Amino acid sequence: MDFFDLLTMVGGLALFLYGMSLMGDGLSRASGGRLESILEKLTNNPIKAVLVGAGVTAVIQSSSATTVMVVGFVNSGIMKLNQAVGIIMGANIGTTATSWILSLTAIDSDNFFVQMFKPSSFSPILAMAGVVIIMFSKKEKLQNAAMIFLGFAILMFGMDTMSSAVEPLKDVPEFTSILTRFSNPVLGMLAGLILTAVIQSSSASVGILQALCATGAVGYSAAIPIIMGQNIGTCVTAMLSGIGASKNAKRAALVHLYFNIIGTILFMAVFYALNAFLDFPFMEQAATRAGIATVHSVFNIAATICLLPFSKLLVRLACLTVRDADKPAPVERDSTLSLLDPRFLDTPSYAVEQSRNVAVSMSEMAEESINLSMELLSEYDEGKAARVVQLEEDVDRFEDELGTYLVRLSARTLSEKDSHILSELLHCIGDFERISDHALSVKKAAEEMHSKQLAFSDKAREELLVLQHAVHDILKITMLSFAEEDLGLAGQVEPMEEVIDSLNYEIKQRHIRRLRKGKCTIELGFILSDVITSLERVSDHCSNIAVCLLQVSEDEYETHAYLEGIRREDNPDFRGRVLAYRERYSLP
Repeated sequence: MDFFDLLTMVGGLALFLYGMSLMGDGLSRASGGRLESILEKLTNNPIKAVLVGAGVTAVIQSSSATTVMVVGFVNSGIMKLNQAVGIIMGANIGTTATSWILSLTAIDSDNFFVQMFKPSSFSPILAMAGVVIIMFSKKEKLQNAAMIFLGFAILMFGMDTMSSAVEPLKDVPEFTSILTRFSNPVLGMLAGLILTAVIQSSSASVGILQALCATGAVGYSAAIPIIMGQNIGTCVTAMLSGIGASKNAKRAALVHLYFNIIGTILFMAVFYALNAFLDFPFMEQAATRAGIATVHSVFNIAATICLLPFSKLLVRLACLTVRDADKPAPVERDSTLSLLDPRFLDTPSYAVEQSRNVAVSMSEMAEESINLSMELLSEYDEGKAARVVQLEEDVDRFEDELGTYLVRLSARTLSEKDSHILSELLHCIGDFERISDHALSVKKAAEEMHSKQLAFSDKAREELLVLQHAVHDILKITMLSFAEEDLGLAGQVEPMEEVIDSLNYEIKQRHIRRLRKGKCTIELGFILSDVITSLERVSDHCSNIAVCLLQVSEDEYETHAYLEGIRREDNPDFRGRVLAYRERYSLP
């Protein structure tokens, strides 16, 4: 093997890793976050958790990605630690699917139809189909399929390139002697561990081992301990993701590590003890791709069967390693904000979904704050006033953390649907924050009236109650339309906003008339003006949110032109709703 063969092998390895990454990304984007939602929900039964973990990992082609996602679930409180164990075990089984796919390259037959099952035969067809789709189709689902096709084709081409490049090594005595040393179980296990830890993918390292089978110099005596080490090495990714996470998230990563270490020790102890007595004849035979896939699968399935009944002991061992402090640590972040886990950024569809959940919680806090502040105007309560202040601070914090997270998420590759949702969230969270600011302004006005023992006139109170009723309703409709993505409800907001603008103007005119007649004081006039101005601006922000929902759905971002279009005099639907709302919210 000369220098140029080495370059060919490195190039094949690069293509192999890139193809695996491209195929995984395509599969993840095609799932649209559904696989992660399945992981999140279907974990109550341990056996079901194993099956789900295996199925999801087989699809996304990465046990590391599944385990990191589970660490994120545990860190954010979505999943309990004992629920995570089954998924982690299942992920180890699911990752063996890759080795079985790669073993197809060993198919050898003169039959045309059998030959077509060989990846080197059908992957060029997939590659051409992927290229044609990318060049001529703009549909997102087809683009995702093209990524999967191309990823698979590149992966298989890389595998064939590696196999061809290392084939001359079978005649190199030094290479054979190195592999002979790996027949020592400890050395072989360490070699597999280090290789997998470096490239952070057991599927890829098993693929490299399968490529080396082309030399005919890799015996089962060397391959088996290397495979054992590869299962331990894949834990590195999860361990790294646990850095800086909660104690339970670190424990989830440790469960993955302990499962593989204990499984490896048990398997090797039993296997080599039996080999000492039975002297398995296949140990000195050259390993095949299918043989390696078999060993990989048998080990992971056997380890899961043996250790699943003791999953609680694995959890207890992880808890003993990462102990709780004597005193509970103060909660630094809201549990809802924990959904914004950086680990989810590697799965953008799911990160967008979690961001939306946080934004919905933020909208509910903003709605509660303005409703509480309006209640203070009729009956001041210190507890409610303190709650308004706390809600405003919470909404501010949500805007900061969610905004930062969304900016990081925007740098990832997003589907068209997720891009729309991201744009919608970035527009709306500022309006939620401003609504809570106006709630604080109304609370301060109520506080001033309470401290100075001031009260509006009966007429002013009646008019203000009508405005409050309208603001309460527009808030309810707006937040519900945002939470449920209901464009029909969003279409009701703009007519209500126009009516609230009219109410604001009319209340101010009536107040001026009362001032002239001496029925109201200047001081109360300033307070009333501040209150109704704040409430009117709340309706403006509701309009912004609703218009954003409607615009994003139509790919229309010229707000003024959009509003002019729906407010036209010849728009009977809009004008009919305005008249209906004017009747409902008419001043006494």
